[in-house]
Amino acid sequence: ALFEQTFINPNGLHRPFPDRVGDAAEKTGGSVLFDVRVDGDVEVQRMAAIGYGATGTAIIVMQKSGELRCASVNADTRFLVDELTAWYASPLHEQAHVDYHGT
Repeated sequence: ALFEQTFINPNGLHRPFPDRVGDAAEKTGGSVLFDVRVDGDVEVQRMAAIGYGATGTAIIVMQKSGELRCASVNADTRFLVDELTAWYASPLHEQAHVDYHGT
């Protein structure tokens, strides 16, 4: 419940997605693994992951409507999170050469 509450906009103000994800990570004891813009998807515009060590990982997706959705990462999708986390941590010149279209 605390995790979802961290995404509520106080007084109806819409804060930037990276700020909301960063605050959620800080308030729940996690760390931001990645925060990326999603191009070419009809429903999703941003996606981020918050890692909690051995406890697991949460994915936060911002839809085109601005609505946020959260889910836990399962074993079937863990490798995708690991790949995006490694890409996000790499230097910008390396990021520019890797295309994750369709991941």
